[in-house]
Amino acid sequence: MFTPAITEQRFVLEHIVRLSEVSAEATPDLVEAVLEGAGQFAAGEWAPLERLGDTDGPKWTEDGVKMPAGFADAYRAYVEGGWGTIGSPVAFGGQGLPVSLSIAVLETLGTANMGFALAPILTVGAIEALTHHGTPGQQALYLPHLATGAWTGTMNLTEPQAGSDVGALKSKAEPVGDGTYRIKGTKIFISFGDHDLAENIVHLVLARTPDAPAGTKGLSLFLVPKYRLNADGTPGTFNDVRTVSIEHKMGLHASPTCVLSFGDNDDCIGELIGPELGGIRAMFTMMNNARLNVGLQGVQVAERATQRAVAYARERIQSARAGSASREPVAIVEHPDVRRMLMRMKAQTQAARALVYYAFAQLDRARAGDAAANARVELLTPLAKAHATDLGNEVASIGIQVHGGMGYIEETGAAQHFRDARITPIYEGTNGIQAADLVGRKLSMDNGGTLLALLAEMRGDAEDAELTRLIDACEEVARNLLASETDDRLAASYPFLTMLSVAVCGWLMETQGRIAARSEGDPAFLKMKQAAARFHVEQIVPEAMGLKAAAMAKAELLYAVDAEAFAA
Repeated sequence: MFTPAITEQRFVLEHIVRLSEVSAEATPDLVEAVLEGAGQFAAGEWAPLERLGDTDGPKWTEDGVKMPAGFADAYRAYVEGGWGTIGSPVAFGGQGLPVSLSIAVLETLGTANMGFALAPILTVGAIEALTHHGTPGQQALYLPHLATGAWTGTMNLTEPQAGSDVGALKSKAEPVGDGTYRIKGTKIFISFGDHDLAENIVHLVLARTPDAPAGTKGLSLFLVPKYRLNADGTPGTFNDVRTVSIEHKMGLHASPTCVLSFGDNDDCIGELIGPELGGIRAMFTMMNNARLNVGLQGVQVAERATQRAVAYARERIQSARAGSASREPVAIVEHPDVRRMLMRMKAQTQAARALVYYAFAQLDRARAGDAAANARVELLTPLAKAHATDLGNEVASIGIQVHGGMGYIEETGAAQHFRDARITPIYEGTNGIQAADLVGRKLSMDNGGTLLALLAEMRGDAEDAELTRLIDACEEVARNLLASETDDRLAASYPFLTMLSVAVCGWLMETQGRIAARSEGDPAFLKMKQAAARFHVEQIVPEAMGLKAAAMAKAELLYAVDAEAFAA
């Protein structure tokens, strides 16, 4: 029950990303070959393992984490097929194609098997950090293996006493005297922290050097491989990184979430990435990439949940359609309320995809030296991460509802999508943190100029009166927040994030609807594209106006009672 969304991806890459403007090498023939090839690979190799990964996930052993049967072969096929190289740097064995095209491949892989696809997502983040902050020697030793996926990467921030408060980290890094450091500490919630898919795992670890100042200013980033490298660059001696346990989670079972202990035997060696005390800057290079890719996970799970719900609604026969002269039972897709749910699922999935792909399009342009695009992708990152994952959860929940009672039964698969989706608003910075980032640093960029420029562009394109009204409301709220105290900004942050995200999505959906109306191609696809765009603009955009009161409210009401009153 998996169909690659190739026609939709092609449409968004052409009309929202405008891929031909980003890269002359990304010709229509090449794009088609990549999308088709990735779809065939995902359908043949990764999708068949999705259910197994959920029901019989990774297992902890004294020799390390063992993945379920078939995963190692499927991952090997991914590496040998070159699917990890598409957006990787040419200098290190990659193809150097636009990141916008590489994320279409990641979308397909994650739609086929969301938990499994976390491995390449994290590796992409490690590549980013080493490309921007690693030494030439580190890049030469590690990037060729990470670029292919032959080695995987991880991000190690969280500790038992330090969740969202990164500055509370306690892991230590003691100088050895030869330029390396002994790493000691425990990290938790490390996705794909251990597995048997690759020859080596490259851990990027935040830790404190001796006499480092407190808080985030005292953090440094270290490259800590599972196996130290031999003189010829191959994996050699075990590097004293032990997997203490793997978590028993609500969902995303195919991804081993590990507790890692570094230096139990005082023999864990790491190298600085970037300067000492420059860890938070280097880590955020990886984290910003990861946040966009978590937004992409929202698209993945929404797409798969929608496909499953549509298939069920077309097959399930139940009751005659009210208002019809016929008393014959019909497929539930014929009932108005089921149609409403399915249309909302289609519209929200397409809106999430447009938002995330548009953000990556700005990233491609930023890498080419476009300063305005660089500012815009910074602004869009909290929107893409938070709103797309909120939509992934909404769509997965509606998918269960479409199935009725059978949606609550695990065997149908609908419940898995909701369980898998639920982590996405939490990790890589909770969506509340994304909202705080939006009304803090991002809103203040260029004294509000970055956001106001986006809103002006949207207003210039918008044709629907309700969309224009929402854009105007977003500007009014933004100007109010720029003049507000910190508590008031934060109290309004989430309603504002949702308002703004819906406005951006509405702009992108309305644009797609206009283009579809004048395009030639698959009639069924173009008709649905226009219907989904119309549904979003006419029904979802007006809903967001209801958030304005909360986005303009002060924090006073939230503190009208003390903490003890919440337990009353």
